[in-house]
Amino acid sequence: MKKVGIVAKLNKPEAVKISHDIVKWLTDRGVEVYLDNELAARLSHPKSCSATKLPDAVELIIVLGGDGTMLYAARLIGENKIPILGVNLGNLGFLTAIKMNEIYPVLDRVIKDDFETEERMMLSVRMQRNDGSVSKYTILNDVVIKGALARLISVEARINKEYVTTYRADGLIISTPTGSTAYSLSAGGPILYPTIHSIIVAPICPFNLTNRPVVIPDWMTVEISPRPDHDNVMLTLDGQVDIPLKRGDIIEVKRSDASLYLVKCPGKSYFDILRERLMWGGK
Repeated sequence: MKKVGIVAKLNKPEAVKISHDIVKWLTDRGVEVYLDNELAARLSHPKSCSATKLPDAVELIIVLGGDGTMLYAARLIGENKIPILGVNLGNLGFLTAIKMNEIYPVLDRVIKDDFETEERMMLSVRMQRNDGSVSKYTILNDVVIKGALARLISVEARINKEYVTTYRADGLIISTPTGSTAYSLSAGGPILYPTIHSIIVAPICPFNLTNRPVVIPDWMTVEISPRPDHDNVMLTLDGQVDIPLKRGDIIEVKRSDASLYLVKCPGKSYFDILRERLMWGGK
């Protein structure tokens, strides 16, 4: 491993300080480190580029922050098969599973190419406007259709072109297994092992209590159409990108051809992370 990039949560002073320490540690070992322009300016680091160009310049990206920072980095990487090493500086950290006291032993193995990655499926989102225009997105966690106001909305759901139901609910979540521990979990959805190839469709506070979350195989396509008489409906991608929906919009969600590759922490399983983050077995 000769070229490494760093993405840090810039409004967190701890992340900026740790970035400086990691840059020094890596450069002392002959590794070229690239930062986005803003972080490089703060650290007076000579090797920099725009955040969108960072995946083209490196072989691995270190993410310092929480899961939100990881989701941002996942969007930067897109279809590039660059592994991500997530260091948890947030509160939960299902994606950034490596703790600060584990970073240097893990990095020592990474720069020697002695590490394993775990593939995480992503979702492809296609939004077709009533005027015929099309927008496409790739996301890691979830797609959420929700009213901008605190009231029920109605959304028609089809799976592989077959009508399923019209949900009357606060909203609807379409989630990957990785996103199963995010908003979907709060809405009563199941926890899926992250390498399972499935998609969760979970209503948020449904009017009909028999509308329960369903899990479908990853080769199926979910098509969502908000009722045309509903205004103020939002499409939210990974909790970070908000798009107001218009009458006649159709949202199509299916598995993306792209995947994310997370560096695994040696000796730590997914169940270790669940026990720690969800405080299972605590007294």
